[in-house]
Amino acid sequence: MNTFHASSGKRNTLRLIAGSALLAVVAGLLSACSGEKPQFASIDITGADYARDFALVDHNGQMRSIKDFQGKVVVVFFGYTQCPDVCPTSMAELAEVKKILGADGERLQGLFVTLDPERDTQEVLKAYMGNFDPTFLALRPDLDKLPQVARDFKIFYKKVDGKTAGSYTLDHSAGSYIFDPQGRVRLYSRYGSGAPALASDIRLLTKNN
Repeated sequence: MNTFHASSGKRNTLRLIAGSALLAVVAGLLSACSGEKPQFASIDITGADYARDFALVDHNGQMRSIKDFQGKVVVVFFGYTQCPDVCPTSMAELAEVKKILGADGERLQGLFVTLDPERDTQEVLKAYMGNFDPTFLALRPDLDKLPQVARDFKIFYKKVDGKTAGSYTLDHSAGSYIFDPQGRVRLYSRYGSGAPALASDIRLLTKNN
């Protein structure tokens, strides 16, 4: 009887040890999995079937696509140079993000896509970018191709007539798309999120990349 109980006790102990070890492994795997998903301040749109890429001429006359910026986090904002507040605020914030990042700021590429190619010539766009950061680029769609580019990125824009034919304004989407160093769209940053939050997201995207 004593032998039976001793044997049974050993088996039960072994089962407990094995069960505890298995639970520890499972817990470790769950912890590792949860740690793999970064906690972004921006909206995570990883795997989106829109905002994939473009083929647009920059303010230097060079054709550009997301593939040109491999190894960098790319922030894409749609606006226009005569925008009174949202656009200059967003670009100034992006310039501030680059400063916050310090040496890692070299891995940030800001892109400004004009929704007003009628007035935003290459010369105008180049001068506008100079107000924020010399490494930022402005992209200019042809007027007839602009609607398709806007659809591809789910960007809303609408001309609002002014007092004269050339004094119109544009209502438009005010967020930014963020691409990781592999050229994949990952995040959508709402207008007014703040430079520190955006800088934190960019650091997460460049980590281990």
